[in-house]
Amino acid sequence: MDTTTAPTAVHAASDGGPAGRFRLESIDLLRGIIIVIMALDHVHDFFGVPGANPVDLATTTAPLFFTRWITHFCAPVFFLLTGTGAFLTLRRMTKPELSRFLVTRGLWLIVLEAVVMRFALQFNFDYQVTLLIVLWALGWAMIVLAGLIHLPAWALVAVGVAMVAGHNLLDGIAPAAFGALEPLWTVLHVPGFLVTGPHTVFVTYPLVPWLGVTALGYALGNVYAWDAGRRQAWLLRLGLGLVVGFVMLRLLNIYGDPFPWLVQRSPPWTLMSFLDTQKYPPSLLFLLMTLGPALLLLRAFDAGTPRVLRPALAFGKVPLFFYGLHFYLIHLLAVVVCYVGYGDVGGMFRSPDLGHFPFTAPPGWGLGLPWIYAIWIGVVLALYPLCCWYAGLKRRRRDWWLSYL
Repeated sequence: MDTTTAPTAVHAASDGGPAGRFRLESIDLLRGIIIVIMALDHVHDFFGVPGANPVDLATTTAPLFFTRWITHFCAPVFFLLTGTGAFLTLRRMTKPELSRFLVTRGLWLIVLEAVVMRFALQFNFDYQVTLLIVLWALGWAMIVLAGLIHLPAWALVAVGVAMVAGHNLLDGIAPAAFGALEPLWTVLHVPGFLVTGPHTVFVTYPLVPWLGVTALGYALGNVYAWDAGRRQAWLLRLGLGLVVGFVMLRLLNIYGDPFPWLVQRSPPWTLMSFLDTQKYPPSLLFLLMTLGPALLLLRAFDAGTPRVLRPALAFGKVPLFFYGLHFYLIHLLAVVVCYVGYGDVGGMFRSPDLGHFPFTAPPGWGLGLPWIYAIWIGVVLALYPLCCWYAGLKRRRRDWWLSYL
């Protein structure tokens, strides 16, 4: 979503469009960095050892653990900045117009998840397995936010904090406790099967905590109307506060995550246990761990974009465009690697159950981390020119459909 504001309020750069249109470079930059990191996780999904859990301390390695851990920052930042972008869009929309846009955009993301991205992941249309992942949750977050933006600011913040800080109080409630409403609890709080049988639907991203992050992101947008000194001081204090809150609450091992950390065989492995917080759904500690540093990065980038990081702006300006293309490219590369290594690519188009998602890997499938990092870099470099082209197209034109991709 475009992020716009008056140039006198924050460090911003003209996008070359009609007078008064500006983008917040700090937000584009953070979003661009995060989406590049996200691609690393998806390359590992396709080229790593099937079924291996990178954060299982009994089987993982330190490099594999931290490769997965760094990608944990992606989803929380996307949801946070979705809310912030929505608030900043009020510079060019009324609240009723924004509500309509959020609803239509949200519905579009849900359709993309179920059709376009499902095919990108599985390269088939049999719908034996459908996962409701990040675009599904982002879509619903926008739809819910369309209503929340009409609340008083304090009420919206209260709803967001309650969802983020309080949802772990409900961890002990199983979906079966709701009887006929069991699917609703799966959608809201507990990952699980929404539909079973020959065609299964699995909810990976339960909605409640993500809705809260998006609402708080919307509230965060208010700081971009402040002067730079006040805004930067506030981002620094809040970011450090969330980091300190994570460390203190995690040390207590009482609340905030379903799985306590344990002393391991060495300090590095104990640190890994300490950092191993739950993502599905994101626990309070998971969100403190990821959103605190994200706010510190927003503070650091608020003063300007470091030259070495400027290429990331191209990705941050067209995140959905990059998101869709990179899955297709990664899957195509996996097909090529499978053909070269095995001479048979049939399994790359079959995903009959959740255990064979997103494809049925041949025996011995899986590359080492150096190869995964090399493929990741190749994917990012290959998509950079396309993202620059599309960012330029969006800068020059204002066709309505460009707001949906």
